This record gives sequence, structure tokens and C-alpha cells, in this order.
Amino acid sequence: MTSGFWQGRRIPLAWLLLSRQPLRLMVALAGICFAGILMFMQLGFRDGLFDASVTVHRLFDADLVLMSPRSMSSISMSGFPRRRLVQAMAHPDVQGTTPVNWNFLLWRNPETLKTRSILALGFEPIDPLFTDPELAAKAKSLTSRGRVLFDKRSRTEFGPIAEWFEEGRIVETELAGKRVRVTGLVSLGPSFGADGNLLTSRETFLELLPSTPPGSIEIGLVRLRPGADPEAVTRSLKESLPSDVQVFTRQDFIDFEKNYWRSSTSIGFIFSLGAAMGFVVGCVIVYQILYSDVSDHLPEYATLLAMGYRLNTLMGVVAREGVFLAVMGYVPAYAAGQGLYALVRSSTKLPVAMDLPRATLVFSLILVMCMGSALMAMRRLVDADPAEIF
Repeated sequence: MTSGFWQGRRIPLAWLLLSRQPLRLMVALAGICFAGILMFMQLGFRDGLFDASVTVHRLFDADLVLMSPRSMSSISMSGFPRRRLVQAMAHPDVQGTTPVNWNFLLWRNPETLKTRSILALGFEPIDPLFTDPELAAKAKSLTSRGRVLFDKRSRTEFGPIAEWFEEGRIVETELAGKRVRVTGLVSLGPSFGADGNLLTSRETFLELLPSTPPGSIEIGLVRLRPGADPEAVTRSLKESLPSDVQVFTRQDFIDFEKNYWRSSTSIGFIFSLGAAMGFVVGCVIVYQILYSDVSDHLPEYATLLAMGYRLNTLMGVVAREGVFLAVMGYVPAYAAGQGLYALVRSSTKLPVAMDLPRATLVFSLILVMCMGSALMAMRRLVDADPAEIF
């Protein structure tokens, strides 16, 4: 009975070969972990920056968005006539509209007196702007001139505005060279193009930026009646409105912004190249480890071949070593990636977070990296001549 147990038990040859030299194994895992962390960070930064570029876009209370065809992105917006929204209201499926002014103004830090560019949105306080239900109550304070709502998630370079306001202090500073008072806080978050945000009325916005024509806006938000088809209404408005305005669905508006940063800048290429370099580094490290392991054990492999083991069986041993390395190297890389993402979020307030598609992609890359290196290392085993080894 005991002999039958041992005959049915398989020897974990792949694991024994890896663990025979702990130092070499640790070096291999460190290399794989480093490559995994590098890929996590590069892909995380890339996707995080793309997501950050549409922080405000996602919050708009709109089904459709009107914008000038001359607008390139959130950092290069052009105006179009506000009357296009009035024309859009003639469509039977349009329920309401909100004109929005969008531009960057100089904000003076009330503590350090340094100025920094901040994104300012001007809208009619009685109109819906964001999906946040609390904004309507806060927007009432904007009916007085020179009043703004400050984004408490803005970067600290704008000053301790949220802390002072929550302490009950009167917070006043200069915006575009004119005096303004903070009457409330909102939670939006910085984007790739803007380190901070504030909301104000269109009346105050036009006073802060007098060069803006009163009848011009940068964005027009359109809300449809329940059950209306956004795609159908978009096509209808494109046919009826002049060519000085373009119509997007809400998702197309978000994709428009992302595509600008993805295709019109080098951001996507740079971070994708960084992830590719991490993959290449990992391949080199794993290949060196597995090649050395195969070379060191060529006499043993030759002995097994002489005993009747097939070459495919021994190649399977090397392949299993690659799988072990992939799994063991991925786990610490994933844990480190989670920690670094949390550090980036707290330091930069960018929406960098682990998600299932990225975690799966990095694991697949590490697995391909290890299996590809194992496949290349197998050539040493295939080319080995037992007669020459002994």
C-alpha cells in the first residue's frame, strides 16, 4: 500500500529546481516584481491621466453637449452663440438647457499671495449644472456678484480655502485681479488640464473676463425628456443647427476629451512605451534565470532523457517553472501597485486606482513574459547532445 502511494505521487521537479538556489529565485522574483510594478505604474498613470481629464465632464447634468467646432479640448475652448441653445429648445425631445462659460483665470492664494491658474465655470444659478443634488442649494449664494464656490479637492497650492471656510472664516481673495468671496464648497477634483476648479454665476464670470461677449458660451448642456433617444436627437440637432456648433452625446463629449490627450499629445505613447520597457526588462531577467537553470542542470536532463523521459516532458518542467515565477512575481507586484496608487492619489489627487482590466492585463503580460522566456530557454535543452554533455 505504501509503495502504491509513492508510485502515484508526482515529484514537483519544477519547484525543486527553482527552490534549489534560493538566492537565484529571489533575484528572479525581484526582477519580475520590478517589471510588474513598472507596468502597473506606467499603465496606471496613463489611464489615470485620461480619466482625470474628464473629471468635470462626468459630473455634468446633461444628455447632450453643444460645443464650438473650434474647441480642441478643455484647455483650448472656443465660444459659440448662446442662441443655439434657444434653437435646440425647439426640438420636442429637449426638456431644458444650461449655458456654461468655461475658461482659466488667475487665482491668488490668500495665504502666500501667489497666483495660479484655476478653471472657472460660469452658469445661471437657477439652472442645473451637475448631478450633485446639493449644488442647487449652494448655487443660490452665487446670485450676488463676486461670489464663487470653491472646489475643496483642488490642489493645496491654491491655499487652505476649505479649512478656513469650514472654520467659519470669511474667505476672500483675488480672481483675475478682482475681489471675490468664497460662499461655499463643492467636491469636483482636479483634472489633467486643471489643478483646481471654481463655480460662479455668468454675471460674475463676465465681470471677471470682460473680453467675453455676453452672448457667447463655451459649452451648452442639453437635457432630454425621459425616454428620448440621445442618438436620434443628436442627429436631428446636427441637421437643424448651423455649422458653428457641434452636438455630442454625453459619452461622446467625454470620449472627445480623452481622444485629445490620447492622440494629440505624447502622453499615451510615453506611458505605453514605459510599460513596454518594463516588459522587456522582465523578459531579459527571467530568460537569464531560466537559461542558467537549464544550463546548470543539463547533465540531469540528459540522464532523464537516457532513462526514457520524453523531451516534451522535460520542456514541460521548464514551462512550469515559468508559470511559478509568473504567479510568485505578480503577487508582490500587485500589492506594491495598490500601495503606490494610494500614494499617488493622496499626493496628486489624480484618480489612479487598480481595476480588474489593468490587473488582468499586467498578469497576462507577466505570464507571457515568463512563458516566452521559458520557451527561449528550452532551446538550450533541445540543442543539447547527451553524448557531448558526458
